[in-house]
Amino acid sequence: MNAITRLLKPRSVAVIGASADPAKTAGRPVSYLLKHDFGGAIYPVNPKVPQIGGLTCYPNVASLPETPDVGIVLLGAERAHLAVRELAARGTAAAIVLASGYAETGEHGVRRQKELIDAAGAMRILGPNTIGLVNLTDNIVLSASGALEMDDFPKGAIGVVSQSGGILGSLLSRAAARGIGLSKLVSTSNEVDLELADFIDALVDDEATRVIALYVEAIRNPEKFRTAALKAARAGKPIVAFKIGRSEAGAKAAVSHTGALAGTDRMYDALFRQTGVIRAQAFGDLLDIPAALATGRHLRGRRVAVLTSTGGAGTLVSDSLGMSGFETPAPDADTAAALRALQTGDHAALDRNPIDVTLAGLQPDLLRGAIEALLASPSYDALAIIIGSSGLAMPELMADAIRDCLPLSDKPVVAYVSPHAPEVAALLTRRGVPAFAAAESCTAALDGLLRASRWSEPATQAPPANVPMDDLPSGSLDEAQAKQLFARFGVRSVREIVVQTPEEAQRAAQTLGGRVVLKILSGEITHKSDVGGVAVNLTPDLVGTRMTAMADEVETRTRVRPRGFLVQEMVMGGTELILGMHRDPLGTAILLGMGGITAELFKDTTMRLLPPQGGLCREEALGMARELATWPLLDGFRGRPKADVDALVDAIVAFSGMVAQFGDRVLEAEINPVFVLPQGQGVRAADGVVVLR
Repeated sequence: MNAITRLLKPRSVAVIGASADPAKTAGRPVSYLLKHDFGGAIYPVNPKVPQIGGLTCYPNVASLPETPDVGIVLLGAERAHLAVRELAARGTAAAIVLASGYAETGEHGVRRQKELIDAAGAMRILGPNTIGLVNLTDNIVLSASGALEMDDFPKGAIGVVSQSGGILGSLLSRAAARGIGLSKLVSTSNEVDLELADFIDALVDDEATRVIALYVEAIRNPEKFRTAALKAARAGKPIVAFKIGRSEAGAKAAVSHTGALAGTDRMYDALFRQTGVIRAQAFGDLLDIPAALATGRHLRGRRVAVLTSTGGAGTLVSDSLGMSGFETPAPDADTAAALRALQTGDHAALDRNPIDVTLAGLQPDLLRGAIEALLASPSYDALAIIIGSSGLAMPELMADAIRDCLPLSDKPVVAYVSPHAPEVAALLTRRGVPAFAAAESCTAALDGLLRASRWSEPATQAPPANVPMDDLPSGSLDEAQAKQLFARFGVRSVREIVVQTPEEAQRAAQTLGGRVVLKILSGEITHKSDVGGVAVNLTPDLVGTRMTAMADEVETRTRVRPRGFLVQEMVMGGTELILGMHRDPLGTAILLGMGGITAELFKDTTMRLLPPQGGLCREEALGMARELATWPLLDGFRGRPKADVDALVDAIVAFSGMVAQFGDRVLEAEINPVFVLPQGQGVRAADGVVVLR
């Protein structure tokens, strides 16, 4: 057994600093181990008392009768490292350190954390600042969470890893109240050693776990996380993550909690998308989506049948589904006939969706027949059942009727309990039908199922580029230099000529023909338009005069005299995009979005993190383009000529290869705009920024 396996399923546990008072935090671990029937040996360690909970209490770790698999350290931060050192000396597999006062408190805490690492040696550490872990599968509770005061918890297939100890207790108690079964729960907190990725990896190998739920404040090791998440996706064990820190206030709170930099929220979107992680948009989704995934059912499309006995609630669910892109088509002729055969009279609306079987009281036989017909129907991919007030009179019969139909199909079945009846929702969930108290939760669950069924691993990354670049200077390249660099990697620029004098500008404009663009050429000024450094639609007879005026205006506004100018051809008929890079604690990403001067205003962008080696593949590049709200403009919107998407994909791949080859040497790189011309005409870089170390 490796150290993490022994941590999750120990045969013996030492509790260092245990208290004889179960009301105190230090008294809870022993109390909870006994309360929840831990089957192994429990060794309280406290030199001041002879017994705790009827167990022999030992004065120190050295006096224990055997080497414990796990040590729970309840001492404060000033002494915790001493207990860790003693446990490591005995050969203990792992220590759980509950104390706070480490990296989350500043430099002094960082030094304490290093002291803890040094004391552990080869022994693994969970924490510090953790509430511990709970293995419900095997009745092992290595935690001080007050949620363990509850007597019983439903066991199930959802494993939880949280970077917050309080959230672990919250999910444990909420899941129990809703009848949602969990397998393992781990609080990693400061992650001085063991982290999210370690437990994702362990839960993938855990037979009792089919779905993994994550509460994320910051991912410290993105590549390790990527490897573990992809392992889970390949094993068919979906991950659902709720990431806090989307707002500035939330990001600051996350940093102060665990002392880790969170990174840009959009970067997490990219990381999750590329590794098959389903992002929960609300905290409630962190249980709702896994509850649906844990049923093992597969959603193959967006068509949902809504079966209701209360019209208003059916409309709520249909509206929520429609807002998220799901369809609620009317039953096909055969399905409608099968539904009509179940009930006489004209009070039922069986030829539309929601399918309203309005009755004074819900009849289990009618419900069973309607569910069978809808699950068998080729018109639907999933079924949402509305439980109205009439269903409260006989919840067991109703729940059993639904459960009996589940083996007939692997289509997802979810329930919306319209009245406030948490006990009915919990009953349904325990019967294998995820039940929710909000219409939006049904939608979130189905959306999670659809994302899980449609994810596919990105194709092999593009091979690393191998373009000579030793001649490039450090610092900010001017626009001409930047576009020359892009051209080395295969991204063509617009036709342009560097000029120094008004006379040269006039001759350049005549050479290029037609109307031209005039720009300052400066490595110091990146936002040229903001300082009057760009003029468009100029004729050859005007370009020289405009150049003189532009030089004076820019110098007045920036105190920088342009060292040269660019005269460029005017590109007409293309779609303007922005192609750039972004780097933060999660890694380096390639950004694609609506370009031009409105890029920052509309923020129609998408990102992909670069793989460990090389750039993005064509599949990823095309996926980025298709995600944009701008995509219809590229795809022939309202008779517009289709854009050269193949050339755009080539440019994205080439640009990403350039960024990958430069590595840490490139600080900033951007093409804005890159013109995507009509099909067959390619793309052109019209402006560019590159800053190198």
